[in-house]
Amino acid sequence: MDRKDVLTRILAILGTVLVWTPILFTVLTSIVGTISSRVFRFDYLMPAELFPIAFVGALLLLWAARRAKSHQKLIGWGLGGSVAFLAGGQLYAVITGLASGVTEPAGFVWAVALASIALYSLALVMTGIAGMSLVRWLYLSQ
Repeated sequence: MDRKDVLTRILAILGTVLVWTPILFTVLTSIVGTISSRVFRFDYLMPAELFPIAFVGALLLLWAARRAKSHQKLIGWGLGGSVAFLAGGQLYAVITGLASGVTEPAGFVWAVALASIALYSLALVMTGIAGMSLVRWLYLSQ
């Protein structure tokens, strides 16, 4: 099997696009909402809400990386990190009562929940960058 065949390239491109979709939608809706309302709008939960899209993309990227035998660790760590931070943050919100509204969203409890969302988004960006690097490697290396 050729490590850079058409299927591998398609998987890498599609996976990269899907991984970046939650981040790009968040930025795009923030820009449009801010311009239309003239008040800064930013839905920091949107990347988490669009997790299924990013998850499918990361799995496609991992598949492409395994076929190409390149960038496997970086994409794997990004996928694992994003799943761990999102699931951990959701579990934390349920345990502390933030998810049900029993606990006020303030103080240290709220900061930890926001940090988990931020770390999830950062892991998603890392996976997207790794995907772009894989696509570049597939097309430019000899």
